[in-house]
Amino acid sequence: MKRTDGTSPDSPSPEPLGSMVLCPVPESAGRARRWFRMFTESRRLACALDDCLLMVSELVTNAILYGQADEPWHVRVHWSRVGEALRVEVHNPGCPALVRLRTPEVTEAHGRGLLLVDELADEWWAGPSMHGGTLVAFVMHRAFKPGC
Repeated sequence: MKRTDGTSPDSPSPEPLGSMVLCPVPESAGRARRWFRMFTESRRLACALDDCLLMVSELVTNAILYGQADEPWHVRVHWSRVGEALRVEVHNPGCPALVRLRTPEVTEAHGRGLLLVDELADEWWAGPSMHGGTLVAFVMHRAFKPGC
């Protein structure tokens, strides 16, 4: 498992690149992929864009499926540059303790999203969100070429 808390004493400060606020409906996963592609296309990421799109889609889908609130709520997605790394955060209301990596049964239709993130991301983590609720994030270490 590639979990960290996403910080290091010698890490540069994150440079916000974009964000989106999505309604908790199934169509939002596709909207998140399209927006992320559109807003990162001009940056010519050095990492695999399709891998990032898959992870964004999986984390947004999980946020929609497992977010919980007594009032209307949204899923928030933020992406930033930290040195040469790309960090993507997905925030939703709900309990951070419910985020867990598991191995689903072969017959289960769901439960593979975090396994994909664990395989594709250089690191990922989950914890409390600054918006209240849950944050799940992934990092691609060499997403940007040095000096670009």
